[in-house]
Amino acid sequence: MNGTMAALLLADGSRFDGYGLQYEGLALGEAVFYTGMTGYEEALTDPSYAGQILVFTYPMVGNYGISGEAAQYPRACVAGTVVKQICEYPSHHLSRQTLSSWLDGERIPALIGADTRAITIALREHGTIWAALAVGEDALADAERVLAHYARTATTRDLVPSVAAPTGRIEGPADGARVALIDCGVKRAVLRELEALGAQVNVVPYDASEEMLLANDPAAIFISPGPGDPTDLSETIELLRSLIGRKPLFGICLGHQLLALACGATTYKLPYGHRGGNQPVKDTVHDRVMVTAHNHGYAVEARSLPDDLEATMTNLNDGTNEGFRHRRLPIAAVQFHPEASPGPSDARHLFAQWFAQAGISVEEHHG
Repeated sequence: MNGTMAALLLADGSRFDGYGLQYEGLALGEAVFYTGMTGYEEALTDPSYAGQILVFTYPMVGNYGISGEAAQYPRACVAGTVVKQICEYPSHHLSRQTLSSWLDGERIPALIGADTRAITIALREHGTIWAALAVGEDALADAERVLAHYARTATTRDLVPSVAAPTGRIEGPADGARVALIDCGVKRAVLRELEALGAQVNVVPYDASEEMLLANDPAAIFISPGPGDPTDLSETIELLRSLIGRKPLFGICLGHQLLALACGATTYKLPYGHRGGNQPVKDTVHDRVMVTAHNHGYAVEARSLPDDLEATMTNLNDGTNEGFRHRRLPIAAVQFHPEASPGPSDARHLFAQWFAQAGISVEEHHG
């Protein structure tokens, strides 16, 4: 370690000191915490974390290195990260480099050695807050001034455009059942699950026209996860509203919120969000509990669901809505990530279930 001075500054005036890695710079974003004990490579490359400074609550991070195979996006998506202790000698047969060297290569400012327990308590008490993570003397000198301006002007409107594909592409087998996916910041694991069921996936940008979305007459339309406030995507909401009753619609995370808004429900910002791989969710339709992965700062207001929508899932920690389905049409969504594996496969069946609702025959190829 080089011992470079570093600090996390919160917009309420709080400051947490530690040291940085070799890359020096200033990161701005929302400070949030992640409760998972593993999955740091997936989290750091998850597009839903765009624009966020990710604080790991588990005290040691990096002990199995970076493989590249667990990455959910071609690059790191977080603005910055905070860990209590970073492992410099990882042990795993898939490890290709240390977390430290990877963060430096990705030019992600990192704060090491800070009191992550105190930061987490601050975020739980205050809620998600704008923050600056500064590594190096120059960044530290500017951090307070830059953060003051940022906190007055920051929004989440640019987050989805920063991670969504600007153009369309086709993934999966050429002879597979055709489905379309609206890319708001899709994870690699979502595409992998759809392809594993034999689907040919037409990935289109979040701001695609109806003509582009329906170009290959998809049997169903999926709305991907992604970062930020769902109400930022008014055009996407209107597109989904125009498709109700015309195509089967299925959403995950941000897609869950966008579908709810299109159907007439409302959303709200959670105090500090759900982020981690250990969230208990009750399937109220089948009376079962699943351990699920989450990454979101907004939620669907359960009381706002219109009569056409039936709540199907509930978070057992705080009672927030975790899923709904339409009472007559093939429309359904979940707030969590069924493609992730904390359970390890408690919720993965939902992809095949959605295909069945859409009338798509599946051929599973999971290992």
